[in-house]
Amino acid sequence: MLKLYDRELSGNAYKARLLLALLDVPYQRIPVAMKEGRNLVDSAYAGLNPRGQIPTLVDGEDVLWGSTAILCYLALRHDPAGSWLPRDPLPMGRVMQWLELAQNEILGGLFRARGIVKFGLPGDLPAAQATAVSALEVLESRLRGDRWLAGPEPTIADIACFPYVALAWEGGVEIASYAGVRRWVGDVQSLPGFVGMPGIEGQSVG
Repeated sequence: MLKLYDRELSGNAYKARLLLALLDVPYQRIPVAMKEGRNLVDSAYAGLNPRGQIPTLVDGEDVLWGSTAILCYLALRHDPAGSWLPRDPLPMGRVMQWLELAQNEILGGLFRARGIVKFGLPGDLPAAQATAVSALEVLESRLRGDRWLAGPEPTIADIACFPYVALAWEGGVEIASYAGVRRWVGDVQSLPGFVGMPGIEGQSVG
């Protein structure tokens, strides 16, 4: 059985949990504790993930760390139809450009603002919130006219961008003025098999 090293309040770990739920893939969760903003990592975990971060996925003898790598692996391994990660070059490229947003403006904005407000981590909150707004504007430019980020169906692009957008309020960032983004959050929550996390409701918002 797959093993996922994660933490309940981690949005990045939640990305893996959410895709596993949507794919209906069984797995074992192994929590990694945090103290003063740092993961409590022993030598065994450091051997799995030299960055000492979460999530980490163990599949038999194979180990992967980082939410983006894990999303890609799970989609290729457990979705042979290729709906969550298209195999054709252009559709795949469209997915990857939203993964870039997740690892840049969303990480530097929504993720960082949440860390400062909710967990008391050091940082420039106004700058993080400004970057968060930039991320929301990019998302809205797509979602005001399209249901999903990378194509006509949901992909791992939506999974990668979803958690920290849905948790924006925990960083003091409002999404009320972004109608497309708000609708998309509800659409993700309405997917069959959706699971929530603290701060994100576990049922559809309609």
